[in-house]
Amino acid sequence: MVTINLKVSGMSCGHCVGSVKGALKSVPGVENADVKIGSVTVQFDPAQATVEQISDAVEDAGYEVAVAK
Repeated sequence: MVTINLKVSGMSCGHCVGSVKGALKSVPGVENADVKIGSVTVQFDPAQATVEQISDAVEDAGYEVAVAK
């Protein structure tokens, strides 16, 4: 299991949090996603998902994503 932290721009409410959670649940291999306004911590199986797939899912939900350093 790998854990990554993402910065997410454009989130402003509970609905946004729900949208991002739903998008992440649709990615195979994502085991856990702690979503807060502005940030996401994701645990995933790197054999099933990539950081790019996870970022794309959040972007497809309408938000801007950057890997937190």
